[in-house]
Amino acid sequence: MCNCLGETQGKIKQRDMMTEKESATDKIIADAMATPSPAKSMGDPGITPLSPSHIQQNDTDSNAHTGPSFIVVVAIDFGTTSSGYAYAFTKEPECIHTMRRWEGGDPGVSNQKTPTTILLTPDRKFHSFGYAARDFYHDLDPTESKHWLYLEKFKMKLHTTANLSIDTELHAANGKRVKAIDIFAYALAFFKEQALKELSDQAGAEFDNADIRWVITVPAIWKMPAKQFMREAAYKAGLVPRDNPEQLIIALEPEAASIYCRKLRLHQMIDIGTKTNQNGFSPTENVGAGMTQAKEHVRSKRQSRTFLVENVIGELWSELEEGDRYVVVDCGGGTVDLTVHQIRLPEGHLKELYKASGGPYGSIGIDYEFEKLLCKIFGPDFIDQFKIKRPAAWVDLMIAFESRKRAAAPDRTNPLNINLPFSFIDYYKKFRGHSVEHALRKSNVDFVKWSSQGMLRMNPDAMNALFKPTIDHIIQHLTDLFEKPEVSDIKFLFLVGGFAESPLLQQAVQNMLQGRSRIIIPHDVGLTILKGAVLFGLDPSVIKVRRSPLTYGVGVLNRYVEGKHPPDKMLVKDGTRWCTDVFDTFITCDQSVALGETVKRSYTPAKPSQQVIVIHIYCSEKERVGFISEPGVRKCGTLRLDVTGTESTVVRREIQTLMQFGDTEIRAMAVDVATSRTVKASIDFLSQ
Repeated sequence: MCNCLGETQGKIKQRDMMTEKESATDKIIADAMATPSPAKSMGDPGITPLSPSHIQQNDTDSNAHTGPSFIVVVAIDFGTTSSGYAYAFTKEPECIHTMRRWEGGDPGVSNQKTPTTILLTPDRKFHSFGYAARDFYHDLDPTESKHWLYLEKFKMKLHTTANLSIDTELHAANGKRVKAIDIFAYALAFFKEQALKELSDQAGAEFDNADIRWVITVPAIWKMPAKQFMREAAYKAGLVPRDNPEQLIIALEPEAASIYCRKLRLHQMIDIGTKTNQNGFSPTENVGAGMTQAKEHVRSKRQSRTFLVENVIGELWSELEEGDRYVVVDCGGGTVDLTVHQIRLPEGHLKELYKASGGPYGSIGIDYEFEKLLCKIFGPDFIDQFKIKRPAAWVDLMIAFESRKRAAAPDRTNPLNINLPFSFIDYYKKFRGHSVEHALRKSNVDFVKWSSQGMLRMNPDAMNALFKPTIDHIIQHLTDLFEKPEVSDIKFLFLVGGFAESPLLQQAVQNMLQGRSRIIIPHDVGLTILKGAVLFGLDPSVIKVRRSPLTYGVGVLNRYVEGKHPPDKMLVKDGTRWCTDVFDTFITCDQSVALGETVKRSYTPAKPSQQVIVIHIYCSEKERVGFISEPGVRKCGTLRLDVTGTESTVVRREIQTLMQFGDTEIRAMAVDVATSRTVKASIDFLSQ
């Protein structure tokens, strides 16, 4: 059993697999000293390939999500600005239940989800989450509140941190630092407790966590370390045990939205991409009218909290034919995610056509613009001090702004009034020695006026200007995407996520597309991802083909070829010249991979006496990688196979290495064919 391609061993080019240690072992150095050897190998050559090329197979039987059956699927939409959960019983997959109503809420803002805010006590213990955290913090005396740790909008840290690790820290409102993994674990533990309590109340008995399949949604554009970070936080929170990773699925937000959109009926959405009158309004009139109508429809239905998702393909989806393409634009609080999918009939499975793209262009960008405007009027030194000295009042001010932000629309003519907290007015007078009104006059910001009732009066153009940088980023990204050859002939553009409710964004997308695609916005657009994530948990195989976000491979030694390989990579071992640090590619960045697709290679130990076989897995964002020593190449996993006490009579022992792709996470394993001994790799993107 020498190799899977049936080539004889005599024809196989011998190469040695190397491991990654900073310097070569003494044995290699001794060998190298006998002959000139300019290269310093990054490791100790351990095994050599038996097969010169890899085998790809669709191994649907080894699909990671088969296995134990679950009674219920609970999905957590962990958002930048708001979060929530929903669930469905496997026996009633058409009924998706959203979480109980949250205590609290803001005027003008729907409370289907709760704010992603967390409060820790002065001794760093979990206190509360969501509205409860915000309200308790707000009611604390300022002298007391500075000792408490309050955090909001912290999810973005996972996207913006270059070298994310388990030790990455966050800053609370009082400036104190806390470990990010603890905050995310506290939040997930909170949702676990809420969901289990609700399920237990419904069942009339204590519900067992082992009967739940958990789904956590993350942006598709997140890099692998951020996705792994969420899994580590789930382990720490006790959501699932580390030895049963299959109980948790990390779902990509636009994919979840895509899955839900498959089920949409005509009465559950707004179509603003057609020139004809649809759903009672003309798209050439106010683009926000349809969304207002949709919100009223949702509000009237909200009492039940149960959404029926019929076990049929929606009318819209039935218009799609084999090969039709569509784009999902997920506009959240922190990020905007774009995914291109293609329909595959007859089952209606989804194929990812172009790797997920996007950026940090979520609605919190508008909050930052508002903060910049306040800095321009009142001075950055005052705003920085106010946030630290009166943190609860700052939260109040941003809540007031959030409500007015949602009222912005292209056709609005009357001003938007934003209440300034009394402590803002009072603290400013103490800080500067003159009034807020004086600051406004002096600032020359003529589109923001002062109202004697204690409000900032912003004219509509001023509010629209706060939206412009964020919307411009989204439109530029969409424009670039539509120029890609894979993104031609797009039938539908699904606009989802909380920010998709903005009439300003809707109009900008409509102007950019100019009728090239129909724009579909589901009713209850803020819950689209949550409901889709439940459906994904019920049937993870619905996504059949994805694009690999990274290039994966292992490091090997190749026979040194004069003129082909760089001289500084030549390593001499036992009189044989090798090219060291060669990156042996398993799969390339942006390559299409089917669900459960496995890449398999066979190796043999370089020395029959070798007791431990070590294979290091590397990854890179670059499509073409020549050597593991190139910039941007990092080690992300290790397969360590102990073969002590298992002497084999086979002349050349076969070690199979398998990597499974197509899922949101990568799996790797090595098998000693002679003994069937198996090890699985821990793919680690969080180690520095």
